[in-house]
Amino acid sequence: MTTYVDSSALLNRYVHEADSELAQQLLAVDPVLVTSWITVIEVRRNLARALSGATLARARELVEADFDQMALVTCDPTVCAAATTIAETLLVRSLDAIHLASAQRLLIADLAFLTFDLRQGQGARALGLRVIGC
Repeated sequence: MTTYVDSSALLNRYVHEADSELAQQLLAVDPVLVTSWITVIEVRRNLARALSGATLARARELVEADFDQMALVTCDPTVCAAATTIAETLLVRSLDAIHLASAQRLLIADLAFLTFDLRQGQGARALGLRVIGC
């Protein structure tokens, strides 16, 4: 199995939230995790907003180690074109459209899409993706 991990799910690894325990369990189930390069930006930005000092430094180390183990989808012209269509069709937010297009780009029939963002989950379901997390 392969799991596409969006930013909302990955952030639960580093910042304690209501869904953190479930996120940890779902991330541990699949050894093959994939995300978009934009996740790196989103996660680092949100960590900088939520944490500081030594806690932030430790979280950054964990993030880098996690991204070293993941496959990262490039936001290339094909992904951008698909994201444009998804954004126009589903009226999802721009970054959500990039995540959805990145997941579609993988062309994996049994791909799981892990998110804790309800709107993104709805968009993923509308595209026929199997959503876990929310």
